[in-house]
Amino acid sequence: MNMKRRDFLLQSGLGGGWLLGQGIPWRSWAPEEKVKLTILHTNDVHSRIDPFPMDGSRLQGMGGAAARAAMIKKIRAEEKNVLLLDSGDIFQGTPYFNLYKGEIEMKTMTAMGYDAATMGNHDFDGGLEMLKTQLPHARFPLVVSNYDFRDTPMEGQVKDYFVKELDGLRVGIFGLGIEMKGLIPDALVGNTRYLDPVNKANQISLLLKEEIKCDYVICLSHLGYQYRNEKISDLRLAPLLNHVDLILGGHTHTFLDKAQVVKDLGGNPLIINQVGWGGVLLGRIDIEFERNKTRHRCKTCSNEWIMNG
Repeated sequence: MNMKRRDFLLQSGLGGGWLLGQGIPWRSWAPEEKVKLTILHTNDVHSRIDPFPMDGSRLQGMGGAAARAAMIKKIRAEEKNVLLLDSGDIFQGTPYFNLYKGEIEMKTMTAMGYDAATMGNHDFDGGLEMLKTQLPHARFPLVVSNYDFRDTPMEGQVKDYFVKELDGLRVGIFGLGIEMKGLIPDALVGNTRYLDPVNKANQISLLLKEEIKCDYVICLSHLGYQYRNEKISDLRLAPLLNHVDLILGGHTHTFLDKAQVVKDLGGNPLIINQVGWGGVLLGRIDIEFERNKTRHRCKTCSNEWIMNG
């Protein structure tokens, strides 16, 4: 059956309200059956394995891989269906990257059980050959649909999209990378081609919703949340999309208190979230799907500070 998204009803806002939507294609499930999906996400961790030092700065003592892993483990013990995602800039920012060239970061994310991640501009910092050598340490896919890696060491190493099934739900995940020109040195980019993110997002999300019959589509974006000029960002992208339910952003290090809701091309609410940088926040969005009524509700959204001790 061809899926058509209908209007959503936003009753009281994310972070405590309910977001009702209709038009999700269900397969043969029992009447009144519900399933909850918990989406956890990070962005711009920048090789921050240890907590921020106790130096009087705003973020002192926060973050760190151990505290994040403990929070994720606790949530997984409480929730049945958990997705863990990252929106890029995994590398660069501490001596861990300088010394180990991304190996520690990939192994740490693998140990935490990340399901997918996209690429940020700093993930090019060691060059494409170095990035390729670290991929065996990552037991999760890198997804980015608007970088063409043909004739580079990364050819065939990155997916346009990834589909995850949890408790009968089919979740489609794809990535968008920022324009490289003027941001990443040509020597690090090599023959990588940047493709229009709007066209690729609509192409991939249409495939995921209409052909693969995904119940929910997530874009991992490293385009940035918002700019003062007309540069493409998450807020400029969203009104141009048709089949995306959630944008999890990165690049601009934007600390959002809670997810934002904007209208897509068809007038349907589309959720956008970003959780700063350095791994000091863990984003969480809980979605409840009512299978027999072909609708989903965004029950809660919270960006949780990761504290130590």
